[in-house]
Amino acid sequence: MIEPMKVLWIYAHPESRSLNGSLRDAGIQLLSASEHEYRESDLYAMRWNPVVDAADFGHDPAERLDVLAESERAYRAGELAEDIRIEQEKIRWADTLVFQFPLWWFGPPAILKGWFDRIFVQGFAQGVIDPRTGRARRYGDGGLYGKRAMVVVTVGANDASTGPRGIHGDLTEVLFPLLHGTLWYSGMDVVEPFIVTGTGSDLDYSSLADRLTQRILSIPQSTPLPYRTQNSGDYDDHLVLKPNRAPGVTGLQAHYLA
Repeated sequence: MIEPMKVLWIYAHPESRSLNGSLRDAGIQLLSASEHEYRESDLYAMRWNPVVDAADFGHDPAERLDVLAESERAYRAGELAEDIRIEQEKIRWADTLVFQFPLWWFGPPAILKGWFDRIFVQGFAQGVIDPRTGRARRYGDGGLYGKRAMVVVTVGANDASTGPRGIHGDLTEVLFPLLHGTLWYSGMDVVEPFIVTGTGSDLDYSSLADRLTQRILSIPQSTPLPYRTQNSGDYDDHLVLKPNRAPGVTGLQAHYLA
């Protein structure tokens, strides 16, 4: 029997009447009508502040700011800014996170990048140390271990130009910094992203909405992307892939299990 999900939907698009807004509504309606629970962070509607500064940590702006050290101190002392603490509590509650955004300049909108910058502080999502080994828990382990994540992204370019030989690059590689370097880094299992291409042309919205809702329902059973874990023995003490792992393979593909 499938356990109900607790979904946090992080939405980063300035227009609720857009394709993104309609797809978000379809996903939320599905969750509302099912046994699953959900919460939402609509970043533009919230007027989310994406800028890290001393006020996040109750730090004296006249003093030099060490972001990592101060963020961890404030996190452990319960002194982070209220908006950060609210979002972190949503993440603690959730077992599944959905990140939805349009691809702008080969990455998410700045407001979503700033959400990560302010929320994923030292001691919460990163900088968590394994007391047995003294090693940092990351890339398949970490503060958000045990949660699942799926990215929903829209792209104006068509399938061909975003494929392996397309001028824009393979979208799975374009999204690698987010999927691997943020979500997997913090310990979450990352499932295959839901990508909508060709948004500047006529699309069958009904079919898209159906596909999205089916993907959401399948998240608990989906096989995560096969990234290598940091502390599994694949990497040496300098975090370089050992010679006998994926010999001859370099670049992003080396960090996938065969």
